[in-house]
Amino acid sequence: MRKTILKWFILTALFAYATAVTIWAHGEASRHACQGIEVVIASAKSVDSVTINGVKEELLKFPKKIEGTAIERINTMEIENYLSRYSNFENVECALTTNGMLSVSVVPMIPEIRVFEPDKSYYINKDGKRIESKANFFVDVPVVSGNFSETFPARNVLPVTRFIQNDPVLRQLVGMVEAKSPSDIMLVPRIHGHVVNFGDTSRLGEKRNALLTFYRKVIPYKGWEEYDTISVKFKGQIVATRRNKTANAHSAGFEEEIDLEEATLPSEAFSREQTNGTAP
Repeated sequence: MRKTILKWFILTALFAYATAVTIWAHGEASRHACQGIEVVIASAKSVDSVTINGVKEELLKFPKKIEGTAIERINTMEIENYLSRYSNFENVECALTTNGMLSVSVVPMIPEIRVFEPDKSYYINKDGKRIESKANFFVDVPVVSGNFSETFPARNVLPVTRFIQNDPVLRQLVGMVEAKSPSDIMLVPRIHGHVVNFGDTSRLGEKRNALLTFYRKVIPYKGWEEYDTISVKFKGQIVATRRNKTANAHSAGFEEEIDLEEATLPSEAFSREQTNGTAP
């Protein structure tokens, strides 16, 4: 009997303590205001100041004031839902800390390329998922332009942009990619002069070697602006279209075709002018 009474006494005391703590916490919350917002980027290897500042800027537009508001009046679920509207985040979690701060933990969507279409612009991630191109979440990634569709989505260009980013020479050379069609993916060099038709996403290493062969063996003698288009899309050859078409107006065509084996010969092999639209 004595043990039963003691047990109930302890339980009653614990319940009273819990109630008192809850009432005290509620009173403290009503008297204390949110001291500020701290943003944590989950799984980040380094400080992502762009995303942190972007989150804080978005919370300044939140319909209800956060900083300076009594903690008991802050609804963390509402804030999570507000930030989750944006495609820039995979996940958002909010919590109030013991020191009166609103802690916002976000898992950002990692963009891989920036896409420009005639009437819109957006990012896509590694899976091709679109990410809104908000100014306060600007990320420096490769740029791709084109008229994309369901049959030719922007993600189809990712093999080319990844290849460029992983190649130290092409990464320095290429300023942007222009996708005219699935079989005509153009590389636009940072130096003004010509564009490079890389064709489709196949044989990327072979095309890269062909282009660099052309740059080593032809460009030093012909000049950077001799051609308006250099095509390496065809297997085993380089086709260069001259910029000045009037020089060969008597010819049936204006394309100079350079065999890859010939491109490795001394530069004298390229000093001959074409007479019928195709180099010998």
